[in-house]
Amino acid sequence: MRLGINLGYWGAGMDADNLAVAQEADRLGYAVCWAAEAYGSDGPTVLSWVAAQTERIDVGSAIFQIPARTPAMTAMTAATLDSLSGGRFRLGLGVSGPQVSEGWYGVKFDKPLSRTREYVEIVRKAMSRERLSYQGEHWTLPLPGGPGKPIKLTVHPQREHIPLYIAAIGPKNLEQTGEIADGALLIFPSAGHLEDTALRHLRAGRAKAGLTLDGFDVSPTLPLALGDDVSALADIFRPYTALYVGGMGSRKQNFYNQLAQRMGYEKQAAEIQDKYLAGDKDGAAAAVPLELIDSTCLLGPVARIADRMREYAEAGVTTLNLSPAGFTLDERVAGLRAGVEALELAGLA
Repeated sequence: MRLGINLGYWGAGMDADNLAVAQEADRLGYAVCWAAEAYGSDGPTVLSWVAAQTERIDVGSAIFQIPARTPAMTAMTAATLDSLSGGRFRLGLGVSGPQVSEGWYGVKFDKPLSRTREYVEIVRKAMSRERLSYQGEHWTLPLPGGPGKPIKLTVHPQREHIPLYIAAIGPKNLEQTGEIADGALLIFPSAGHLEDTALRHLRAGRAKAGLTLDGFDVSPTLPLALGDDVSALADIFRPYTALYVGGMGSRKQNFYNQLAQRMGYEKQAAEIQDKYLAGDKDGAAAAVPLELIDSTCLLGPVARIADRMREYAEAGVTTLNLSPAGFTLDERVAGLRAGVEALELAGLA
């Protein structure tokens, strides 16, 4: 099992340290450094900045939002980043959510599965440097009846095949991800529930494509906090968990809330959402079960984290992306180093 680092959103208050964290992860032998985007910092700029000042670590988008860019622009960006980084770019895609898609980008959040499938097909076709023509439900290239002609990408990516990941939560999206992608970006993964909540759906999608999970990168992100008091460490992540389970998306369409329900927290997920949407964020955080946080984070001393890492590896995780908690650079770097120590202690390095 490999380790990755997830920087999250640039602009979250730790920007001055993010580059140093990425550079330390590079020095420690981490496989990949991911960066996110929502409606603040954009992913390509951050990844360019990190790639220019690291040597070996891959840089990945977790995620580029599908409603933010045409598929051809995403192919251009991926090819450029792969070329400039010397073949170290991984392309992660996702549909975002209805509030961001429609409120920020003005793109209707409908038919996300077919939209993702077409998007991936166009991106891959463009990156292969074929002349780009496509006829689908969501995109037609070139536009009919006009001056447009099939054009091919002029930039040569460093590699013939840039790894493509999809951020997936729901069963149908996971199945399609297994069918059309090279890896899955997962959030709130519980080792004990991973087979039922993710892997069986990914496996079904791979089977549709005549493939197995061999070579497919199962790549979840887990927050990490070091210490002896697991309950106190869990409290660090209560607001984070409440935000996603209670406040992401809408009452009718919150993928994270639905995931918590599939993990057996139906009643608690409803309470968290009710309180969060009523404006009681503290109450929502207090309602998050300790077991939910502990099962979806890496908490405790190094030996306990090593045991958890072993569970994830046995469950089928191939790249474990860490998000070390800390208010200072030293605390975050300590988390990075603990991750390597725990991986070695677990016998997974």
